[in-house]
Amino acid sequence: MMSPTHDESVGGPTEDDNRPSFSALLEDDAADLYDNAPCGYLSTLLDGEIAKINATLLDWLGYAREDLVGRKRFTDLLTVGGRLYHETHFAPLLRMQGQAREIALELVAADGRRLPVLVNSTVKTGADGAPLLIRSTVFDARQRRAYERELLRAREAAEQECARWQRLSETLQRTLLPPILPAVPGLEVAAHYHAASYEHIGGDFYDLFPLAGNRWAFFLGDVCGKGPEAAVVTSLTRYTLRAAAVYDPDPVAVLSNLNSVVLQQGHAADARYCTVVFGLLVPDGDGFTLTVASGGHPPALVARADGRIEMLHTPGGQLIGILPDATIAVASTRLAPGESVLLYTDGLTEARDFDGAQLGDEHLAQLADGFVGRGAVEIVSSLATMLDGLGDRLTDDTALLALTVRAES
Repeated sequence: MMSPTHDESVGGPTEDDNRPSFSALLEDDAADLYDNAPCGYLSTLLDGEIAKINATLLDWLGYAREDLVGRKRFTDLLTVGGRLYHETHFAPLLRMQGQAREIALELVAADGRRLPVLVNSTVKTGADGAPLLIRSTVFDARQRRAYERELLRAREAAEQECARWQRLSETLQRTLLPPILPAVPGLEVAAHYHAASYEHIGGDFYDLFPLAGNRWAFFLGDVCGKGPEAAVVTSLTRYTLRAAAVYDPDPVAVLSNLNSVVLQQGHAADARYCTVVFGLLVPDGDGFTLTVASGGHPPALVARADGRIEMLHTPGGQLIGILPDATIAVASTRLAPGESVLLYTDGLTEARDFDGAQLGDEHLAQLADGFVGRGAVEIVSSLATMLDGLGDRLTDDTALLALTVRAES
């Protein structure tokens, strides 16, 4: 007959036999649990006199029990600001609701140190419902306060960085636009740039400048994308258009030149393109002959003196910077005294209404009805006010340029 081995089947010793019993792990001494709890406990009479306090809180504050029990009130442990808050908020809250949760205070230790704490208090009542005393639990909030300070510093640093970036964006944006439009004999001119957000530099641009022979050139466009990369293309576009117009002011030649330059500067990884309209104004008696060339840009809007609103369509014009031989569309008209032309980027028509739908060309047509008989300054001012009112429903930057032939006085 084989002798039994020491295994679980015959009751041999196991690893668990060396562990304390589960019941022994339980805390049986309520007094020790109260006194050495990982948080502070405090009981006060209704007038705030300290009746009971545990060793944990005494250790935090550096007091002996006899220094506080029956000798001081809870408010004696508070800072001046804490006492004021206790009288105006904490105590009234306890009287009205019988409890207060997560009240942030600072206790003053025996050596003058300040201890940030969170206090939960409950009013204990008797069998008749009358209040007897106030029991409070006090949590050490030093680590939390340090975390909050770090969080505040991080937020302040982020706000400063955001403000710095906004100033940088605004400064860079201003360099991409003319600081002031020149005075043009016989014309009233006005422009406006509305940034949907200064977190990103936009790619909208415009300009107006003189050429030889009393002629004037202008352009307005929108570079694809935002940020520094778009700003680089915007700057390139503005200076190229100005230089090309001086060399050969023919609108088609100007945009063809721009198309070649943008293609040469582009790279496959970060290719950029733009829509642009370039115009030429030539004095014509009491008005001006207007010729515009467009590379994929929305049509200019013309407000006639007799109340008609026309779109100066340039169908077939292709985006600048995409194809080597982009098609440039051309249109011409005459502006008589009192007539205006408005150029705009698509931020004006792609803004959203309250239902989330784009405002579109129909909304622009409705706005244009109010342009008749108004000068460029009034037209641009009314549109700028409308754009300001759109708030975050305006999702893209918008550039506006208006030209009005002055009526004979």
